[in-house]
Amino acid sequence: MKKFFLWFIPAAIIFAGCKKLDQVPEDTATRGAVFGSEKGLELYANSFYRLLPNASDAHKGDAMSDYAARSQAPDFLIAGAFGPRQSNGWDWDGLRNINYFLENNKDPNVPASVRQQYTALARFFRAYFYYAKVRRFGDVPWINKTFKVDDPDLYKGRDTRSLVMDSVLADLNYACDNITRTSDNSRSLITKYVALGFKSRVCLYEGTYRKYHTEANLAGSAAQWLGEAASSAEKVMNEGGFALNTAGGDLSYRNLFISTAPVATEVMLASVVDANLAVYNDANWWWTSATYGSRISFTRTFINTYLNIDGTPFTDKAGYQTMVFKDEVKNRDKRLQQTIRMGDYKRINGGTPEAAPPIFSYTYTGYQPIKWVLDDTKYDGGGLNINSISLMRYAEVLLNYAEAKSELGTFTDADWAKTIGALRRRAGITGGLTTKPVAIDPYMLANYFPAITDASLMEIRRERGIELTLEGLRFDDIVRWKRGELMTKVWNGFYVPALNVPMDLNEDGKLDVCFYQVMPANPVAGVTYINVAATISAGQNPQRLSNDTSGELTWLTGTQRVFTDKNYLYPIPETDRLFNPALGQNPGWTQ
Repeated sequence: MKKFFLWFIPAAIIFAGCKKLDQVPEDTATRGAVFGSEKGLELYANSFYRLLPNASDAHKGDAMSDYAARSQAPDFLIAGAFGPRQSNGWDWDGLRNINYFLENNKDPNVPASVRQQYTALARFFRAYFYYAKVRRFGDVPWINKTFKVDDPDLYKGRDTRSLVMDSVLADLNYACDNITRTSDNSRSLITKYVALGFKSRVCLYEGTYRKYHTEANLAGSAAQWLGEAASSAEKVMNEGGFALNTAGGDLSYRNLFISTAPVATEVMLASVVDANLAVYNDANWWWTSATYGSRISFTRTFINTYLNIDGTPFTDKAGYQTMVFKDEVKNRDKRLQQTIRMGDYKRINGGTPEAAPPIFSYTYTGYQPIKWVLDDTKYDGGGLNINSISLMRYAEVLLNYAEAKSELGTFTDADWAKTIGALRRRAGITGGLTTKPVAIDPYMLANYFPAITDASLMEIRRERGIELTLEGLRFDDIVRWKRGELMTKVWNGFYVPALNVPMDLNEDGKLDVCFYQVMPANPVAGVTYINVAATISAGQNPQRLSNDTSGELTWLTGTQRVFTDKNYLYPIPETDRLFNPALGQNPGWTQ
């Protein structure tokens, strides 16, 4: 990573000049120094990595998702609060940098094979750039050259999704075929197998988007994209040398998210920290602060999808609806205890481990995330975290393969065993690991995917939600499945059987929280008291109980979240349409 960061200062000097090549005479000596040697190509190509999310952004990727209750509803989901004036993301600087490289990487002083591998890297990042643009805006202009100030194409309209995504696939195929690096111990560089893994992500997205968004009139090509997703994932599985991490026993899953160095067995690409270079992230601050972050808490509807340890649905248990927190978290998929505060979870304060039940100065639902949080409280007060943040894991590749094969109708028992079965085995689940399910879980059908008729596909979607939670893929999944309605579900929390009865959430003998509508005259010391009265004061929207004096916690019930067909795409920002009216606007978005 030192090498990775040290390129930045000289690269910044070079690219400050490159961005103005349409305004000042080109310095041919400088261009020759960059494109006339392998070292120059390497230096330039390192600038492409700025397109990847930094660690402090990556761990927040699911801040807007169906399972995340938060301090305020996103403006994107509130009628009248978001439109072209608030939209952003229509930026193209990164693309110009790539296209300039592709146009100029032709110097015969550099061997053709060397130039080819850097061209492959550039085309990978062009595909990466465009995949983000298409996910956000749908149709966008396909630009494969650097513009001059008088280029008429500056004012061209948008190209079709089909043209752009076909071009993305061509770039990805070239990258997968020509990137020569096959391994990287730092897990910070693009390798052949990272490119293949990313291709499986892109092709799965596009294949399912075309299948379920029939209004796009692209359903006929969905199978082609799904086949590409399955085949690229299978190459990673057969050739990449990755495996699910099992080191660490009951913490083998969580270690992937709190380790300083990426767990190289499974993590394929990461945003890597380096204390020597003062490169940190702010995960603890975000996930433990009552004021800095969004106070994201899981909903009970989602927590209910975690299976029992024997592989049966938790919601098959009689009385699960009124089970209190300390009981509902027992004997479940072991990823649950590695994802939320529960049971014997402890934090370190001044070197001393202390019991850490859910803390209601942070959580609204009782299901408080710990996935990215280091256990020592000394990291809580700023951008101090020393854990690297995974951007792609082998587990995702397994899920991409399983879903693509299931959508194609070619998913077998053997496929199940090496994908979903393997993931569940790592999670401690003991049943249903070798053969596909035959019955659809009625809870998943009623609460998530009422149109799914294939039991395997239903379980793959369940597994994807659990395994990849808080890794920045959930909203994209909801969009491609055309299940935007999930973004409007009630933000519900754990069950509270009665008012004014303090609860011990982790069975350590200490009472933790009590819910009231009239504050008790003699509150118990050490207990957090939460007002769930119908009205607290003007302008406040408190937590409530679903049955008034008992029931599930609910949050922001007075704020109506809306998701209509227009929300599957973002609006083109108003300022960009003023510059180029030919861009048009996405359906449904008017100021």
